Amino acid sequence: MEIIKHAHSGWAYIVVIVLGLATINSLIGYFTKKEFGNRDFSLALGGLIVTHIQLLIGLVLYFTSPWFNAWSGGMKEVMGNSEARLMLVEHPLTMIIAITLLTIGYSKHKKKIVSNGKLKVLAIFYTLAFILVLTRLPWSHWF
Repeated sequence: MEIIKHAHSGWAYIVVIVLGLATINSLIGYFTKKEFGNRDFSLALGGLIVTHIQLLIGLVLYFTSPWFNAWSGGMKEVMGNSEARLMLVEHPLTMIIAITLLTIGYSKHKKKIVSNGKLKVLAIFYTLAFILVLTRLPWSHWF
Protein backbone atom coordinates (compact mmCIF):
# COMPACT_ATOMS: atom_id res chain seq x y z
CA MET A 1 0.00 0.00 0.00
CA GLU A 2 2.76 2.45 0.92
CA ILE A 3 4.62 1.61 -2.29
CA ILE A 4 1.58 2.54 -4.35
CA LYS A 5 1.11 5.76 -2.39
CA HIS A 6 4.75 6.76 -2.92
CA ALA A 7 4.58 5.82 -6.60
CA HIS A 8 1.47 7.97 -7.06
CA SER A 9 3.01 10.90 -5.20
CA GLY A 10 6.36 10.65 -6.99
CA TRP A 11 4.83 10.18 -10.41
CA ALA A 12 2.74 13.33 -9.85
CA TYR A 13 5.92 15.42 -10.15
CA ILE A 14 6.62 13.82 -13.52
CA VAL A 15 3.03 14.46 -14.63
CA VAL A 16 3.19 18.15 -13.69
CA ILE A 17 6.54 18.64 -15.43
CA VAL A 18 5.74 16.73 -18.64
CA LEU A 19 2.18 18.01 -18.92
CA GLY A 20 3.39 21.55 -18.20
CA LEU A 21 6.03 21.29 -20.93
CA ALA A 22 3.53 19.86 -23.42
CA THR A 23 1.04 22.61 -22.61
CA ILE A 24 3.58 25.43 -22.85
CA ASN A 25 4.98 23.96 -26.08
CA SER A 26 1.53 23.80 -27.68
CA LEU A 27 0.71 27.37 -26.61
CA ILE A 28 4.01 28.73 -27.92
CA GLY A 29 3.60 26.78 -31.16
CA TYR A 30 0.08 28.01 -31.68
CA PHE A 31 0.81 31.68 -30.98
CA THR A 32 3.99 31.72 -33.06
CA LYS A 33 2.21 29.80 -35.86
CA LYS A 34 5.04 27.29 -36.17
CA GLU A 35 4.76 24.00 -38.03
CA PHE A 36 3.73 20.92 -36.07
CA GLY A 37 6.83 18.75 -35.76
CA ASN A 38 8.22 15.62 -34.13
CA ARG A 39 9.07 17.47 -30.92
CA ASP A 40 5.46 18.66 -30.60
CA PHE A 41 4.20 15.14 -31.23
CA SER A 42 6.59 13.65 -28.66
CA LEU A 43 5.69 16.16 -25.95
CA ALA A 44 1.95 15.76 -26.52
CA LEU A 45 2.20 11.97 -26.51
CA GLY A 46 4.45 12.05 -23.44
CA GLY A 47 1.90 14.14 -21.57
CA LEU A 48 -0.82 11.70 -22.52
CA ILE A 49 1.18 8.64 -21.50
CA VAL A 50 2.36 9.91 -18.09
CA THR A 51 -1.15 11.02 -17.13
CA HIS A 52 -2.66 7.68 -18.09
CA ILE A 53 -0.04 5.85 -16.03
CA GLN A 54 -0.85 8.17 -13.12
CA LEU A 55 -4.55 7.38 -13.57
CA LEU A 56 -3.89 3.64 -13.31
CA ILE A 57 -1.74 4.06 -10.20
CA GLY A 58 -4.37 6.40 -8.73
CA LEU A 59 -7.22 3.95 -9.32
CA VAL A 60 -5.31 1.18 -7.56
CA LEU A 61 -4.54 3.55 -4.70
CA TYR A 62 -8.13 4.80 -4.51
CA PHE A 63 -9.70 1.38 -4.15
CA THR A 64 -7.07 0.02 -1.76
CA SER A 65 -6.62 3.09 0.43
CA PRO A 66 -7.87 3.41 3.99
CA TRP A 67 -9.72 6.56 2.85
CA PHE A 68 -11.99 4.45 0.68
CA ASN A 69 -12.81 1.99 3.45
CA ALA A 70 -12.95 4.43 6.37
CA TRP A 71 -15.84 6.46 4.98
CA SER A 72 -18.31 3.67 4.39
CA GLY A 73 -20.80 5.65 6.49
CA GLY A 74 -22.12 7.38 3.42
CA MET A 75 -21.66 10.34 1.16
CA LYS A 76 -23.11 12.82 3.64
CA GLU A 77 -20.28 12.04 6.03
CA VAL A 78 -17.64 12.34 3.26
CA MET A 79 -19.00 15.64 1.94
CA GLY A 80 -19.00 17.08 5.45
CA ASN A 81 -15.25 16.52 5.83
CA SER A 82 -13.17 18.74 3.51
CA GLU A 83 -10.10 16.50 3.46
CA ALA A 84 -12.16 13.36 2.79
CA ARG A 85 -14.12 15.19 0.09
CA LEU A 86 -10.88 16.24 -1.62
CA MET A 87 -9.38 12.75 -1.53
CA LEU A 88 -12.49 10.74 -2.34
CA VAL A 89 -14.48 13.01 -4.65
CA GLU A 90 -12.85 16.22 -5.91
CA HIS A 91 -9.33 15.00 -6.72
CA PRO A 92 -10.30 11.76 -8.49
CA LEU A 93 -13.21 13.26 -10.42
CA THR A 94 -11.25 16.32 -11.56
CA MET A 95 -8.27 14.21 -12.63
CA ILE A 96 -10.51 11.89 -14.64
CA ILE A 97 -12.05 14.92 -16.36
CA ALA A 98 -8.56 16.33 -17.07
CA ILE A 99 -7.33 13.04 -18.52
CA THR A 100 -10.47 12.83 -20.64
CA LEU A 101 -9.75 16.32 -22.00
CA LEU A 102 -6.16 15.32 -22.78
CA THR A 103 -7.31 12.19 -24.58
CA ILE A 104 -9.93 14.06 -26.61
CA GLY A 105 -7.46 16.83 -27.49
CA TYR A 106 -4.78 14.37 -28.55
CA SER A 107 -7.27 12.37 -30.64
CA LYS A 108 -8.68 15.49 -32.30
CA HIS A 109 -5.25 16.89 -33.13
CA LYS A 110 -4.40 13.75 -35.12
CA LYS A 111 -7.38 14.41 -37.42
CA LYS A 112 -6.32 17.97 -38.25
CA ILE A 113 -4.64 18.50 -41.62
CA VAL A 114 -3.39 22.06 -41.06
CA SER A 115 -0.26 22.08 -38.88
CA ASN A 116 -1.26 25.14 -36.88
CA GLY A 117 -4.71 23.61 -36.34
CA LYS A 118 -3.04 20.69 -34.61
CA LEU A 119 -1.32 23.01 -32.17
CA LYS A 120 -4.53 24.99 -31.60
CA VAL A 121 -6.43 21.84 -30.58
CA LEU A 122 -3.57 20.72 -28.34
CA ALA A 123 -3.23 24.19 -26.83
CA ILE A 124 -6.93 24.39 -25.93
CA PHE A 125 -7.38 20.90 -24.52
CA TYR A 126 -3.99 20.59 -22.83
CA THR A 127 -4.32 24.02 -21.20
CA LEU A 128 -7.76 23.22 -19.81
CA ALA A 129 -6.54 19.85 -18.53
CA PHE A 130 -3.38 21.34 -16.99
CA ILE A 131 -5.41 23.99 -15.16
CA LEU A 132 -7.72 21.30 -13.78
CA VAL A 133 -4.76 19.22 -12.63
CA LEU A 134 -3.18 22.19 -10.86
CA THR A 135 -6.41 23.17 -9.11
CA ARG A 136 -7.11 19.79 -7.53
CA LEU A 137 -3.66 18.61 -6.53
CA PRO A 138 -3.47 18.09 -2.79
CA TRP A 139 -0.70 20.67 -2.43
CA SER A 140 -0.38 20.12 1.32
CA HIS A 141 1.04 16.66 0.55
CA TRP A 142 3.67 18.08 -1.80
CA PHE A 143 5.64 20.19 0.64
